[in-house]
Formats: sequence, structure tokens, C-alpha cells
Amino acid sequence: MARSDRSLFVPSGSKVRLPLQVKWLFDTGEKLRGANGCEISIWELRHESDDRVLSDWARHFRGHYCADNKIDILRDGTGHSRSEYLNALKFPDTAVAPGPSIRAGDFAEILIADYVEYLLGFWVPRTRYADKTVRNESTKGSDVIGFKVVSAGRESADDMLLVFEIKAKLSGDSPSGRLQDAVDDSAKDLRRRAESLNAIKQRLVAEGGSHSLGQAKRVARFQDVVARPYKEQFGAAAVISSDVFDRNIIKLTGVGGHPAKGGVQLLVVHGVNLMSLVHELYKRAADEA
Repeated sequence: MARSDRSLFVPSGSKVRLPLQVKWLFDTGEKLRGANGCEISIWELRHESDDRVLSDWARHFRGHYCADNKIDILRDGTGHSRSEYLNALKFPDTAVAPGPSIRAGDFAEILIADYVEYLLGFWVPRTRYADKTVRNESTKGSDVIGFKVVSAGRESADDMLLVFEIKAKLSGDSPSGRLQDAVDDSAKDLRRRAESLNAIKQRLVAEGGSHSLGQAKRVARFQDVVARPYKEQFGAAAVISSDVFDRNIIKLTGVGGHPAKGGVQLLVVHGVNLMSLVHELYKRAADEA
């Protein structure tokens, strides 16, 4: 059964305001069985032509690349307006390859980051895109990392680290096997966990200020799983156009080669006209800066 009551997903006692676009992300209730008997959850992004929601989403989107209170400082000396600065130096290119594919990948990662934070109740640092030196390149490391501490003020072996690998296919007409691609890359996350955690912590320390430094300490709690045990989960997600959504292809996905095997969360999110949505979000993010 489709779920439409967003309160079902709000962590108990949470005071975090759910971004408006989260209401467009629906759990269809459909579960597919993949190879090895793994379960695959099917979600749908049902976006609409709603200026208020799209503008709110574009603002949220823009903040991943550049805080609004830093745009004027960063564009100073470039001769660019805010919109020109974002389009020329921060956002992946609209048409020149590999810009569009980077846009699709970044969009998919941000969407799943929202899923992990706002629907699953993890804290997800949003440090991944702001320090890109080449706008048309993907950021290295694990795609989305979520942190959950079960008891404020003390560590517990039940604290949890969730690492998601995400793949996108937002256009085309051939069936997508991107979920298996995500699983295969997720298998590498155990090895690169230390580097990814260090990258997040390093960016937070570089930001400075008591808030960011406090967040860096939250990351530090998860950097030595032997001395300070916690639970670890892995996830693999494919964000794809409904045009390439094929249940038979998706059901070929297997986790036999993943170190966590049965402990991998598998998720497919599909929707119509997703690449058009992506370009609309980037355009609004620049024009409304």
C-alpha cells in the first residue's frame, strides 16, 4: 500500500522540518525479489509543476554547492552575476559532456541523501559538492553516509553508520541495470570507509566555527569501529527514469559478491521526465540565487 502520511517517516521527537519536495517521494509498497533472495524496495518520485516546492527544492539543491551567504564573496573578481557564477564555476554543464551525466549523478545522490536523512532519521553531512575544483567531475568516495546516535551524550554499540552507493540513469530507452552497478560499487565502501569519513571530517574542520567543529566530533565517534564499536549498514540505490524501469532487469540484481550480503538495503526510485526536472532545478537554483 502506498504511504502518503509523511509523519510515518519522521523520527520520534524530531523537530527537523521536512523539505517540501520530500512529499513527492512515495513508497509504492512494492517489493521485488532479486538474485540470492534479496529484497528490493520500489519508490516513485511523483514531482509536479509547483513553483513553491520547486523553488524550495532549488534552494536546498544550491546549498550543497555553495552557501547563499558565500556566493557574493566567491564571485567577487570574476565579473559574474550570482547566476553566471553558479552556472560557469559551480554547477555541472547543461549540455557539454560529461556535464549532464554529472548533473544526473549529483541529483540522484542528493535525493537519496534526503531519503536517508529525512525519511530514515540519520544525520547526513552535506559537504560533498562545495569544494569541487572541477565542476564536471564526480566527487570521489562513498556517495552518502548517514550517522545515527541512539542516546544523546553517550556512545552505544547500537549507534549506526549507513553507507549508500547511488547510480543514476535519467534518460534513454534501454532497460537499466544500474542497481547492480550500485551494489558492485557498494562492495568497495568497506575499504574506503576510512577515507570517506576523513574527507567529511576534514571539510567540516576547514569550515571552522563551533557548529562545524561540533559536527566533526560527531564524525570522529565513527572513525574507529574496533575501539568504539557501532553497527554498520550498507545500501545501494538506483534513481532511474520510468522509461527504463524494467522489473525483470531489476530482479537480476544480486548481492552475493557484497561483503555484507543479506545486510544490503536495495532501493529503486523511478519517475517520469527526471532529466527535465534536473535541468529545471539547476536553472532555478542559479536564477533565484
